[in-house]
Amino acid sequence: MSHTDVGRAMVSALPNEVFAALVDVEARSVWLPPVGMSGRFEWFDARLGGGYRLVLAYDDPAILGKSDMNTDVVEVRFAEVDAPKKLVEEADFVSEVATFAGTLTMTWLLEAVGAGTLVTITATGVPDGISSTEHAKAFASTLNNLDTYLRSYRAP
Repeated sequence: MSHTDVGRAMVSALPNEVFAALVDVEARSVWLPPVGMSGRFEWFDARLGGGYRLVLAYDDPAILGKSDMNTDVVEVRFAEVDAPKKLVEEADFVSEVATFAGTLTMTWLLEAVGAGTLVTITATGVPDGISSTEHAKAFASTLNNLDTYLRSYRAP
């Protein structure tokens, strides 16, 4: 069985700036890992049919990851790239644990609202091993990181 989780937040940047941060490996390296984790991309190809392999590590080595020891490894394909409105990613965790099996689809929708953007992340097919509560915390952290990144790193 799987479930759907949704996160949303206002970001202080225009949709084209937000979308650029979604498809830039250096930007994603800064804002994507939620608080309590660090991440690195083993490869990244931001075009339709491309994707990436991301290794996330928990800062606390005692936290058991989905893939190995304290890491989560995810392999992602870009299923839809519609700049600057929508990005759809199909993700599979590298794990031998059955509750993390299956393809999770992450849909990023960007809607201009005034001088900012409402970013909505909808995750469908979420494996039962990922709780909605923890997912909501991760979404909130990641979206806050994205807003902070765009406020700090974007061109004036």
